[in-house]
Amino acid sequence: MAPPEVFTLSQQTPVTCHAFNADRTQLAVSLNSNEVLIYSKEGNDWKHIDTLSEHDKPVTSIDWAPRSNRIVTSAQDRNAYVWQQSPDPQTGNIIWKPTLVLLRINRAATYVRWSPNEDKFAVASGARAIAICSFDPEGDWWVSRLLKKPIRSTVLSVDWHPNNVLLAAGSADMKARVFSAYIKDVDKKPAPSVWGEKLPFNTICGEYASPSGGWVHDVAFSPSGDVLAYASHDSSITVVYPGGPSIQTIKLSILPLVTLAWTTEESIVAAGHDCQPLIFSVSSGGWELVGSLDDPQSNKSSGGTRSGFGGASPVGRLNSAAFNTFRNAAERGISNVPGSPTATSFNESELFTVHQNTITSVRPYDGTPDNVTRVSTSGVDGKLVVWDVNAVTPINATGLAGKLGKVQLR
Repeated sequence: MAPPEVFTLSQQTPVTCHAFNADRTQLAVSLNSNEVLIYSKEGNDWKHIDTLSEHDKPVTSIDWAPRSNRIVTSAQDRNAYVWQQSPDPQTGNIIWKPTLVLLRINRAATYVRWSPNEDKFAVASGARAIAICSFDPEGDWWVSRLLKKPIRSTVLSVDWHPNNVLLAAGSADMKARVFSAYIKDVDKKPAPSVWGEKLPFNTICGEYASPSGGWVHDVAFSPSGDVLAYASHDSSITVVYPGGPSIQTIKLSILPLVTLAWTTEESIVAAGHDCQPLIFSVSSGGWELVGSLDDPQSNKSSGGTRSGFGGASPVGRLNSAAFNTFRNAAERGISNVPGSPTATSFNESELFTVHQNTITSVRPYDGTPDNVTRVSTSGVDGKLVVWDVNAVTPINATGLAGKLGKVQLR
């Protein structure tokens, strides 16, 4: 099994979000600031080559369109920008030029994704609305139409259906919904699907509640678009089959998952506060947790920090045994006090997973939409990691045994 590729983009700053270009030679990230940093792959490392500076408040989401090579960003300043490379009139150098987006929202923009055809994009927000944006050539800007009803709280994530019309959304009102984002002058009439036939703008094609009343952190359509999965703050993954109809919920006794992605029509990778990407798959008995892409137990038996992965992140005056002991006790519940269950060595103040803090984003990295072979994750620890989805460590070997709750079918 191929080991994960680990890159430390920041020593002390979280990676809020990340996105790759089409051939994975360039990377856009936000390090919990109002800037987007562009990196270029050089050998086995990433080199900073450009900075996109237009937002006034922290950037919340980034998406990079693979065919048109345009970047869209959203931020807490209630704005979104579309960035496209063009020659600088003064120097002739190729620069990233921003184009204004008229969102018409009065709260932070929280999430953004291009549609499959890259002719529009969706911006989630704290204004209890989703802005569906398309380009207006007369004004040379992007204009929006708002999906509002029946959203009752902040929208945390969105995902497009392969037909370029349907949009899934997860929100803090503990609901996952499927909307029609059909725009007459942009979209062709969609073919009938399991989600419905007549799809005017803002049609509700499905509404599903979180099993135990938790925020819906992330939503994702399967490669075919016939199945919907969403992750809730009640430590559950729910898979919806609207054509059935049936709903399968996997309840876990671990920390909540906040991000997920489909790797095949029968497999999902999800990650979150447990700091490791987990693999779920479906069989004749329904959906189940198969294992993890990480292998914490092998790292624990090897005696501490993995080779090449680096040790503690903080530098300077904060890189001390006393500070690390206090920080890990406060943030992770790990104590180095003599006699405590976790006080075997100083190395155990670091987690035995590759990521040392919450994983905030998991995205397909290699393969096709219906057969993703590698995924990338970024997290609060400032790391970017690329994983082989076939390198799965079984449940019993990861220490997850006994943490799998029951699967509920409805």
